Amino acid sequence: MKIINYELYTVTPRWLFLKIETDEGIVGWGEPVIEGRAHTVNAAVEELMDYLIGKDPLRIEDHWNMMYRSGFYRGGPILMSAIAGIDQALWDIKGKYYNAPVYQLMGGAARDSIRVYSWIGGDRPSDVGQAAKDVVNTGFTAVKMNGTEELQYIDSYKKIDETVERIAAVREAVGNDVGIGIDFHGRVHKPMAKILVKELEPYRPMFIEEPVLPENNEALREIANHTHIPIATGERMFSRWDFKSILSDGYVDIIQPDLSHAGGITEVKKIASMAEAYDVALAPHCPLGPIALAACLQVDATSHNAFIQEQSLGIHYNKENDILDYVKDRSVFDYKDGYVKIPQGPGLGIEINEEYVKEKAKEGHNWKNPIWRHKDGSIAEW
Repeated sequence: MKIINYELYTVTPRWLFLKIETDEGIVGWGEPVIEGRAHTVNAAVEELMDYLIGKDPLRIEDHWNMMYRSGFYRGGPILMSAIAGIDQALWDIKGKYYNAPVYQLMGGAARDSIRVYSWIGGDRPSDVGQAAKDVVNTGFTAVKMNGTEELQYIDSYKKIDETVERIAAVREAVGNDVGIGIDFHGRVHKPMAKILVKELEPYRPMFIEEPVLPENNEALREIANHTHIPIATGERMFSRWDFKSILSDGYVDIIQPDLSHAGGITEVKKIASMAEAYDVALAPHCPLGPIALAACLQVDATSHNAFIQEQSLGIHYNKENDILDYVKDRSVFDYKDGYVKIPQGPGLGIEINEEYVKEKAKEGHNWKNPIWRHKDGSIAEW
């Protein structure tokens, strides 16, 4: 079997889909994208696919190493996202070739389903109490929200109080048994993060996410020493080498690699195993489309330390389309009692509605994240 062609589709709301074709008629789908840089990743995929035309798609490990190691400059969000989407598509082909879900080719499932959470609140969170109550009433047992809007290095206690009030409103609305993930989104610098983690402890969050930017991960030591709330990070870390130091340092409790950013199924499975050796939980980052989610679920199925899965249904970014719009069988992502079952179909376990993908690709998108500024005119972290 040989790879003979590929197509890339930029589709709303902010996704990039890749289809790889073989000479035996088997096709695989991947989702290589960095939110806000879809066109850049598209170009990187085209460069990498030049090496793969005419090759056997089943040699995934060799292709991964070729794509990563043959480049003198490697790593980072763009190159690793390009590799990630290609890797997903190759696993999809391999599963279809052997008529088995990907997880069966990685040793079989360690679980039948996994807990999922729903986003609430948006980029500038508001009305979160009622929003949390609404999603819990639909069956979710956990929610995640942005904790704050932009914060200066040293900011006012008024913003701290507003954040605490939002979390308090969520806890009051949903009761004590619902998990609350609080995403600092890298918007919080170390001085304010130390204050926030102490103030939020009474509300027993499920975790705090990206309390500081990944380039400031050395600050996690001090933050961890200020709180007993589990600390999560990793969505902006792109390979096992990026995760080495935070695992060995021991200040992170949950890692969140993204299957569309961190080298795909091949790499994230290795990162998950590294984390398991350090008694660190896995909760893959996935505010993306159905292909990315399906890839996450395949890795979750085989990873003992996976405990919850992000998914984007109803997220504030999904305005024009949502994840179910692009799959033929919407029941594959049925959420019941806060859990989703691992897809059982061959490959990634989903069937993409290719005609609809092509239709939406005519529209395309040029999604960019907002640019925020502080009152003094300086650029704020989004």
